[in-house]
Amino acid sequence: MNIDIPDFALIVLIGSTGSGKSTFAAKHFLPTEVISSDHCRALVADDETDQGVSADAFDIVREIAGKRLKHRRLAVIDATNVRPADRKGWVELARKWHALPVAIVFDPGIDVCIDRNRTRPERAFGGPVVQRMVSEIRRGLGGLQREGFRQVWKLDSVARIEAATIARQPLWTDKRHDAGPFDIIGDVHGCAAELQALLAKLGYQVTWSDTEGRRAVTVTPPAGRKLVFVGDLVDRGPQSPDVLRIVMSMVAAGTAYAVQGNHDRKFQRWLAGRKVTIAHGLQATIDQLASEERSFRDTLPGFLDGLRSHVWLDGGRLAVAHAGLKEEMIGRGSGAVREFALYGETTGEIDEFGLPLRADWAANYRGPTTVVYGHTPVRSAEWVNNTMCIDTGCVFGGRLTALRWPERELVEVEAERVWCEPVRPLAPRAGSASAQAEADQLLDIDDVSGRRWIDTTLRGRMVVAEENAAAALEVMSRFALPPQWLVYLPPTMSPSETSAREGWLERPEEAFAHFRARNVAEVVCEEKHMGSRAVIALCNSADVARARFGIAGDESGAIWTRTGRAFFNDAAMTEALLTRLRDAVDSAGLWQELQSDWLLLDAEIMPWSAKAGSLIESQYAPVAASSVAGLEAAADAVARAAARGLDVAALGDHFRDRVARAKRYGAAWAPYVWPVGGIDDLKVAPFHLLASEGRVWFDQDHVWHMTLADRLAAASASVVTRTQWRTVVLADDTAVADAIAWWEQLTGSGGEGMVVKPKNFVARGPKGLIQPALKVRGPEYLRIIYGPEYDAPEHIVRLRQRKLEGKRNLALREFALGHEALTRFVAREPLRRVHECVFAVLALESEPIDPRL
Repeated sequence: MNIDIPDFALIVLIGSTGSGKSTFAAKHFLPTEVISSDHCRALVADDETDQGVSADAFDIVREIAGKRLKHRRLAVIDATNVRPADRKGWVELARKWHALPVAIVFDPGIDVCIDRNRTRPERAFGGPVVQRMVSEIRRGLGGLQREGFRQVWKLDSVARIEAATIARQPLWTDKRHDAGPFDIIGDVHGCAAELQALLAKLGYQVTWSDTEGRRAVTVTPPAGRKLVFVGDLVDRGPQSPDVLRIVMSMVAAGTAYAVQGNHDRKFQRWLAGRKVTIAHGLQATIDQLASEERSFRDTLPGFLDGLRSHVWLDGGRLAVAHAGLKEEMIGRGSGAVREFALYGETTGEIDEFGLPLRADWAANYRGPTTVVYGHTPVRSAEWVNNTMCIDTGCVFGGRLTALRWPERELVEVEAERVWCEPVRPLAPRAGSASAQAEADQLLDIDDVSGRRWIDTTLRGRMVVAEENAAAALEVMSRFALPPQWLVYLPPTMSPSETSAREGWLERPEEAFAHFRARNVAEVVCEEKHMGSRAVIALCNSADVARARFGIAGDESGAIWTRTGRAFFNDAAMTEALLTRLRDAVDSAGLWQELQSDWLLLDAEIMPWSAKAGSLIESQYAPVAASSVAGLEAAADAVARAAARGLDVAALGDHFRDRVARAKRYGAAWAPYVWPVGGIDDLKVAPFHLLASEGRVWFDQDHVWHMTLADRLAAASASVVTRTQWRTVVLADDTAVADAIAWWEQLTGSGGEGMVVKPKNFVARGPKGLIQPALKVRGPEYLRIIYGPEYDAPEHIVRLRQRKLEGKRNLALREFALGHEALTRFVAREPLRRVHECVFAVLALESEPIDPRL
């Protein structure tokens, strides 16, 4: 006997002790597929026959079987399963995970079972036990299908057991082997003319014929392409029979798939003589069918009955169902799967039109499989969490829509007229935000919490520790600006290697050597402004902000810090600065040139005191004042001691040197501090165009970015300031020397330093991704960072031992995550997918890295 079983099922072996279940299971199934109650008893008590631990053993069996079914793996229950009560739990478990329960019954005969048990000392159960088990199995055999088993196989002799073979068949919904390409068509509802117009637009040829009163059709697809119909072929429209002819002919030819819609199912039930309510357009289909030839009518029940709940295609990347499908239902089979695929999910409430309110399952969808569906008409098809509804209400005067896969392109035709007035008006969605933006209004903590693995284009898979994710969530939930804006956080930046030159901690020579050693031929050196890092989302208007970022208010953009906090506490100040920046973009003609109505800029905003004023007043200035006062007092005391003839010359020099360093510390931040009374007192220095509509600009080199920044500065009447920069060919000793002299001039006149970057925005060397930038800070700025006396000989020796590996690894990971976040945002992926990367950047910031680096 050949036993055909679904390749995804819960197989329940039923048989008395000694019936050969375990031997059969070992022969036909993988060891990982078989879950033996005996083995689980041994796991619990080191004894397969210890009946006292059976309850605990079966807990393990259920847990393992449930986990396998959860992950769509076949599971085999190897236990006696004699009584209906024993089997009830397995049927329930299969239903929970939408697996088909299959029973295989073993009955080789009572004598055979008894004889086998005699040869197994540990199975000294005796004949009565076997007789009771077999009797119970035989009594319950006829009721196994009523218990819920979809298949029942009986092996009633040793010969049949030994000769049996197992063949695994994919579920009817499983068409993963078919990679398409596909054209998926929304609810047709009898609109045959619009369907033919859409097919023509897609490149399909429709040919009709009429032979002896029998109307027939042949549809020739473009080479290799197939159609997929999301169901609701009939009702409401003018030509349901012709729609059925087209679909039936293509399904029969193997050039189309069709899933069942709720209208198709109701029509099928009417054809079968079942009692149904004639409503919602069914009467139109019945009337149209009355004039059709009998041979056509006779083919309909079989076709409609054979329509599946959904189809799973393209290696599992695509699923098509009439009303949608939850992730845990895809590629599975159960009554619950069919009902959901037909009707979706409702809240139990009724709207003002008397129709059920539908639960928004797509807003909570998190699966990797794209789900395309219809059922609920929408004004326009939009992506929401990797799902799309393509019922655009053709029969109600809207459009008939097709989604091309894998191209993800929409093709549509307008309805010829309103064929049926909708009960619920086919109105555009309120507001200008996209459907995805509306779905993103409520964020799920599970999308960003816990230990996470994030796949990035630039650096592969990265891990975010659970404790770091918790720290990021705390910051984002308490301090960040509205999360719809937070599509990017900039990476940290490592300093160069330390200089061996006396009195210096950082110099350009080490940065140049770092990149030269990694085969970088040319670098870009940029003036490092002493301000505060800012990410600027600049929209052409508030409407653009609402539509693209999903913002509910009237903001035309946002400005935020490296930790996702609003740069200014004053919303009016933010809008005023955005207006100035928008004017500069207008003047530079960038909206038209970049073909975008929004830009994301990486910039520095000055002065430093605009953000760090309280920090200077509460920390830096008091340290400077107290240091000078204390050290001057000490130096004065030493001077008085010297006046009394004590030999304290060396001590006096020491304190005078410390006083001088403390005064230099107090003056170090002076170039970075000035009063800010309004917008005109601010300076913005952009240095990266991160992204715009349809584009992440990491593929352009830094010369391109700085040239664009120069254009913005030139176009700005105020606020935008130019960043000095230059390119350096590392093999050109003169150019290198000039760049070093330029850095010395910058830092000598109060500048912070410079940033050295490979010319290419994304640079790779023999060992992979290269640092995107190294900062080379001047000696007086380093005094702010490391303290007044950092460059004293006894201290600088120690500071040269600083470890950079952790900082550089962090910089690379954050750079890759930032790129991934922008890539996902530009691709209009769900906000949770963007936030996964943004939260990860913030989470990595909680790693124990020296903040002075």
